[in-house]
Amino acid sequence: MALQMTWISPALYSDPSSHGTADMAHTRFLSVRLFISLSLLPVAVLLPRAQSAEEPATVSPPAALSSSPPSSPSLLLARSYTDKVDPSPYLVSEKLDGVRAYWDGKNLYFRSGRAIQAPAWFTAPFPVHAMDGELWMGRQTFERLSAAVRRQEPLDAEWKLIRYQLFELPGGAGSFSERIASLQASVAQAAIPWLQVLPQVRVADRMALRRMLDAVLRDGGEGLMLHLADASWQTGRSDVLLKLKPQQDAEALVVAYEPGHGKYQGQLGALLVALPDGRLFRLGTGFSDTQRLHPPAIGSMVTYRYRDLSTSGLPKFPSFLRIREPE
Repeated sequence: MALQMTWISPALYSDPSSHGTADMAHTRFLSVRLFISLSLLPVAVLLPRAQSAEEPATVSPPAALSSSPPSSPSLLLARSYTDKVDPSPYLVSEKLDGVRAYWDGKNLYFRSGRAIQAPAWFTAPFPVHAMDGELWMGRQTFERLSAAVRRQEPLDAEWKLIRYQLFELPGGAGSFSERIASLQASVAQAAIPWLQVLPQVRVADRMALRRMLDAVLRDGGEGLMLHLADASWQTGRSDVLLKLKPQQDAEALVVAYEPGHGKYQGQLGALLVALPDGRLFRLGTGFSDTQRLHPPAIGSMVTYRYRDLSTSGLPKFPSFLRIREPE
């Protein structure tokens, strides 16, 4: 069924100076109600009034973005690399487009703390100490991998294609270099092909780092990770771990739809999404024809890509990447 949308009293005024940034950065919302009908299910969304043309519209920060479940494991999270950083003190690895997975010595968990239903044969030979890494099928296989690891009844045929790529020894002593060495020794002793330590290398300078990035991107990879070689184990978001990609990505909450025009008449034109602080912007590109007919549900989380941030802190050239499945 086509996506049917009706605007009631719309009054949206875009500032042309916002071209090239998230369009909602300079948009007024004046008593706009958007009614969406998906399979005859009506949904009404009231968009708030912005205080001025310079102030982005906001909604209350959604709970889904504001906190993690209490049971979520304490893990190290990356910040973004900038050219001001000298990469020589870091160990560099490929940034895998996989699913983060934490092994506590007995069970495998998503970053959220929810258990991953892996086959018993997959985890039975694992070491009894904690490990942090990503479940990975290979480059450009994220959708298949995501579906496989989220099944309540795992399929052996899918899990036989999955490797657990390790990059941290949670709680381990010594520097990151020493913890990687300990992981390598432990994995060698386990001697199972689907348990691997992600290769870590040093680069001499920024030019060498860029050459490495170019090689990974040519082969279909996503980017690089830089972990300070001398860093002790720590958790939370930190500069000891940096990510380097041609485009950044982040997550947002779907709060409304905008109708399509022209060839997208009767379909999704754009998603209106909310940042963690409640500010709104549009995602209008990156969708397949199927996704325009069956867009992400209101209230769901989506991952988007963008080049960098505008002076107001909104993403420039944001593009839909995928639905973020709950973990």
